[in-house]
Amino acid sequence: MTKTFFITGTDTEVGKTVSTVALLRAANKQGLLTAAYKPVASGCDLMEGGLCNQDVVMLQKNTSLRLAYDEVVGYCFEPHIAPHIAAEESGVPIEFDVLSEGLNRLRETDADLIFVEGAGGWRLPLGHGHFMSDWVRHENLPVILVVGAKLGCMNHAMLTYEAIQRDHLPLAGWCINQIHPGMSHYQSNVDTLKSLIQEPFLGEIPYLARPFESDLGHYLNISALRG
Repeated sequence: MTKTFFITGTDTEVGKTVSTVALLRAANKQGLLTAAYKPVASGCDLMEGGLCNQDVVMLQKNTSLRLAYDEVVGYCFEPHIAPHIAAEESGVPIEFDVLSEGLNRLRETDADLIFVEGAGGWRLPLGHGHFMSDWVRHENLPVILVVGAKLGCMNHAMLTYEAIQRDHLPLAGWCINQIHPGMSHYQSNVDTLKSLIQEPFLGEIPYLARPFESDLGHYLNISALRG
């Protein structure tokens, strides 16, 4: 039976893609069939074949199932701005049905695990009063929280954690991504969060100058997600 997880972050630029790729590689190492999905991507390059988002490409490259680019993404918008603003400017509203159709197509594959990478943080607006978290609730997806290690991350982590709980969704696990090499009292931050978040700690990704060239699958333990 396919298991699907939604990856959210404490903010934008906290390492959601790095963490999702780490999850994919960890699962691939165990011989599992993996797929990935990015419901909404903004900040796309105009290529010969259409709009292309580099995060989506990275997800596509790291799935063990061979998937076409269009199978990995729901909506692509060219401007590197909030998706609901990009959608409004382009005249293409973001609809839950379209997001769900893309995910359901992946659920029809042989994937053992599907990792769905969000955009921005938990309360990312999608327009018309809806948030990405509303769609995650609609799909009833267990959540993986990526904490970007920086000043203020404990507050951001706990606020996101509480919001996920209020939305009555399970936190399947969480990980921390070290964004900067010299964060003050990094280990103290990790230890405090471990004492406050009771759900499984999947691991920590250290600061890596070229993360996608590193053995990312080495850093996260997905055993809690499998069982």
